[in-house]
Amino acid sequence: MKSQVQPKLIIHGGAGSSLHGKGGLEAVRRSLYAVVEEVYALLLSGVNATTAVARGCQLLEDDPRFNAGTGSVLQSDGQIRMSASLMDGASSRFSGVINISRVKNPIDLAQFLQTAPDRVLSDYGAAELAREMQIPSYNALTELRLQEWIQERQDNFKRTMAGVVAEPELLETSNAGRGTIGVVALDAYGKLAAGTSTGGKGFERIGRVSDSAMPAGNYATGYAAVSCTGIGEDIIDECLAAKIVVRVTDGMSLKDAMKKSFAEAHEHQRDLGAIALDANGAIAWGKTSQVILAAFHDGVQIGDTLELPEGTEVGCTVEC
Repeated sequence: MKSQVQPKLIIHGGAGSSLHGKGGLEAVRRSLYAVVEEVYALLLSGVNATTAVARGCQLLEDDPRFNAGTGSVLQSDGQIRMSASLMDGASSRFSGVINISRVKNPIDLAQFLQTAPDRVLSDYGAAELAREMQIPSYNALTELRLQEWIQERQDNFKRTMAGVVAEPELLETSNAGRGTIGVVALDAYGKLAAGTSTGGKGFERIGRVSDSAMPAGNYATGYAAVSCTGIGEDIIDECLAAKIVVRVTDGMSLKDAMKKSFAEAHEHQRDLGAIALDANGAIAWGKTSQVILAAFHDGVQIGDTLELPEGTEVGCTVEC
């Protein structure tokens, strides 16, 4: 198959409260740019969007700075339970795992399930699949996340969720964070895919399910693809990813679909963000939170959203 379009890529490492210093901002930027560079090189080499998205999610899960895979937050009982999903826009096929423990990369299971008859598995079933795949047991806990949980336990879990990034200088001062990672890609053949992974919001009730393994938080068709971040309950209430994608699929421009969807979210006082691509190569992002930790490759250069003004914002590259 001959390549038809210039590949495009956008990733995120969560959304939420401000990064309280240049140290935090620059560290996040370095992490995001490294992932963009590796995944974009794969797209240029002809790797398809779904494979590239899965690789990008792996890299972000492996970075302890972000709340997915290694560095995931702890739930109220001190355990880590992770969720991830992958959607291939060309086939409109969604797959995912919910509340899985003891694996390094939840996205690997979501990728495997793309071709399975049962494509979304919860805790016990996902654990059985990991054993069938002979995935080694892995402890995703980091010392920073453990100390964060201990601090909150001593304070009777007054915060409703954990910090947006695991940075030593931020744990003491960060307000509510919405830690999720996501990757959206348009490959050289015009195919779209989206992937999202999370450790949850932290300190939550056992059994709580995030948006990351639902079409509300991760969705793609042949027309557009979206990965969300923010308060999962708000994303689910808005059905944000699917809403944006359906609007584009029905003929609305990506820019207009994002603006309308985020205007509604703002009116409903939601706290969330999203990254998106369409089949024409438009790159877009939006947020009602203070920051969205996103970086992208527009086919020419890498850019990011780390120093956007606080508050509701929808941005696009020139193609929008």
